[in-house]
Amino acid sequence: MLARRIIPCLDIKDGRVVKGTSFVGLRDAGDPLELAQRYNEQSADELVFLDITASKENRGTTIELATRLARELFIPFTIGGGISSLEDMHSLVTAGADKVSVNSSAIRNPNLITEGAKRFGSQCIVVAIDARKRDQNSQKKDTKDKISKWEVFSHGGSLATGLDAVAWAGEMEARGAGEILLTSMDADGHQDGFELELTAAISGTLNIPVIASGGGGTFEHFRDALTIGKADAVLAASVFHYGKYTVSQVKEYLSENNIPTRREYNTP
Repeated sequence: MLARRIIPCLDIKDGRVVKGTSFVGLRDAGDPLELAQRYNEQSADELVFLDITASKENRGTTIELATRLARELFIPFTIGGGISSLEDMHSLVTAGADKVSVNSSAIRNPNLITEGAKRFGSQCIVVAIDARKRDQNSQKKDTKDKISKWEVFSHGGSLATGLDAVAWAGEMEARGAGEILLTSMDADGHQDGFELELTAAISGTLNIPVIASGGGGTFEHFRDALTIGKADAVLAASVFHYGKYTVSQVKEYLSENNIPTRREYNTP
């Protein structure tokens, strides 16, 4: 089994890290660079920085943040929010980002993923999918006649798109995405567990890594996302930002439960 990754997520608004519940009720969680350095010390495998209001406010992700992070960090990081062109991708990669995360712009222009993968390589392109369970009465059938349970949302979770999350993930893989960052809007921030059915549905249809996001609150939740949900990595925010657990503690628990993490390879 390949080593599973634990990835803290830092949602950025007005230059500060924030966290809410189901994408609303945001509260301050600290300075992005200070938190990033803490997670660097805790052996986080990667970091994800998302400018959560960039798309809604129709502006690009700050290049200054990427430059600061690249100068101070020694672990890979992904940055996203408001990326709408190949030029945006180029600017962030040049500034030092290892990967770029695209969400709303991929929905508006799916060819951006195709062209981005061609120019920068699939390993650089992460497609973020924010999904919410449909009301049972509004569920539709996709092209394979399977009930579509989850709908894709854009613009920081504020706009329903009508897209089926499972089918959309498949299209993004076909267009060259190297990874899917999958967030359950229903579970986000509640710390009641990841949306395992959604995660397994998408992980089971793709050949690229899926990062499970939204709902991590206990060690068991991380384990279940990786085993039952079949995710390749787990992303979390609240449990790390507010000190409930450290990344190292989560990795230790996973190792004790026979789930390999990168921490094992650093042991003399």
